Amino acid sequence: MKKKILIVEDEEKIARFVELELSFEGYEVEKALNGRDGLEMAKTRPYDLILLDIMLPGLNGMEVLRRVRQFSSIPIIMLTARDTVVDKVSGLDGGADDYVTKPFAIEELLARIRSVLRKVGNVREESHKLSVGILALDSNSREVEVDGHAVDLTKREFDLLQYLLENKGIALSRDTLLEHVWGYDYYGDTNGVDVYVRYLRSKIEEPFGIKIISTVRGVGYMIKDE
Repeated sequence: MKKKILIVEDEEKIARFVELELSFEGYEVEKALNGRDGLEMAKTRPYDLILLDIMLPGLNGMEVLRRVRQFSSIPIIMLTARDTVVDKVSGLDGGADDYVTKPFAIEELLARIRSVLRKVGNVREESHKLSVGILALDSNSREVEVDGHAVDLTKREFDLLQYLLENKGIALSRDTLLEHVWGYDYYGDTNGVDVYVRYLRSKIEEPFGIKIISTVRGVGYMIKDE
């Protein structure tokens, strides 16, 4: 299955050049020429990696990076002419996976992409088991245990718990949970999220006298990192 890459780059010649090279290497590629379009595409379409320029119209790359990290851990390689140490540190501290400066050799960029995708692939293979405290979830077998006791969840309850665990330490809004658990084509009331959080609490918290899911006032929910 082809890996899908989003290029967010306002210089059309560079974007087109990288698109052609990536396509030749067997990747499926889409482009955005400004930060706002790039952010919207990252929110609504599945990608395996994002190449993100810093100097963008609409929203700069650092802001796009910050907002993407609020809802996704997708690999991001910063692609920019700014090569100061401060810029690199800011990008990496902001959640970027790597940093390539212009002008660049396409062979180096391709190698960086392969490296990042390989690391993510290895992590995903290991991360089918998620846990916090005495709660453990296996995404392969779709089993949940609390203190060694199996807990029976519906598909929606399981998907909601898994998404919260995958984003430990991040406050997730009800809209974000609807988009990623219920699906982008869902137009229901966000109160549905509250209902399913209550279902989860009644199954994984109350019987065991523990608190796993925290309410973030004015935002939504999160599972705090231990």
